Amino acid sequence: MPPTNSPTLRQRRLGAELRKLRERAGLTATSAATLLGVNQARVSMIETGRTPISSDRLRSMAHVYDCRDEELIDALAAMTGRRTRGWWEEYRDHVPIALVDLAELEHHASGLRVALLIHIPALLQTTDHARALFRAVVPPMRQYEIEHRLTHRMKRQGVLHRADPPPYTAIIHEAALRMNFGGSTVARGQLKHLLDMSELPHITVRVIPFGADHFPTTGQSFDYIEGPVPQLDTVQLDSHHGACEFLDAEAQLGKYRAVLHRMESCALTPDKTRDFIHHRIQDL
Repeated sequence: MPPTNSPTLRQRRLGAELRKLRERAGLTATSAATLLGVNQARVSMIETGRTPISSDRLRSMAHVYDCRDEELIDALAAMTGRRTRGWWEEYRDHVPIALVDLAELEHHASGLRVALLIHIPALLQTTDHARALFRAVVPPMRQYEIEHRLTHRMKRQGVLHRADPPPYTAIIHEAALRMNFGGSTVARGQLKHLLDMSELPHITVRVIPFGADHFPTTGQSFDYIEGPVPQLDTVQLDSHHGACEFLDAEAQLGKYRAVLHRMESCALTPDKTRDFIHHRIQDL
């Protein structure tokens, strides 16, 4: 397969995981290349995601690297081949590349969990609410930039409405429910939509009220994107208006798993959350 000068985040992640396997086996890129029957440059290209590989080649590499984790090998094999030409590719020249990568990650996710402080989750926003957010960005966006961001965000939401949607959990602080982006009419419509979405069997919405005994947080909203195996999970830090930052080191993943667990411990149950949102709607 021909090399690429612009690998996607998914392709780079595959390469990074192969590098981890090689390093755990105690092999240099040169020694691995010798065992694989290729030159060192090709190993480096694979590990940076610039050279796509087949699933057979990946399994050969895993064997050379003495990896016996069949679940991980199968998951990595599913990531091989050429770039998936999903709907997000049409936005590559219109929104930050990180947002294109985020849409691809969500498409392949086995589960999605988000924690937010003052915003409604992007995948649960109405068109009017999202447009109001984009119009409030500093420095201001041009109208065509707003429309590109808006349609991209709405298309991302398709992952929750397909035939096999991933389970989705949103933990939202009460502050987000009290922000009136776009005015009371838009805010009311947004809360009604949030309530409707929370009724879907694969979607769980929980609120942390102001009166909670404690509020564990990193100080930043984030998405926790679950891969087919825990090693392939990804954390994406807040990207409502700016570029994304993706984290995948084991220590980082462990930290954010712990934060989510602690946040869930002080959040209202889904039923109480629906009552809470209903009362908030009545207040508007």
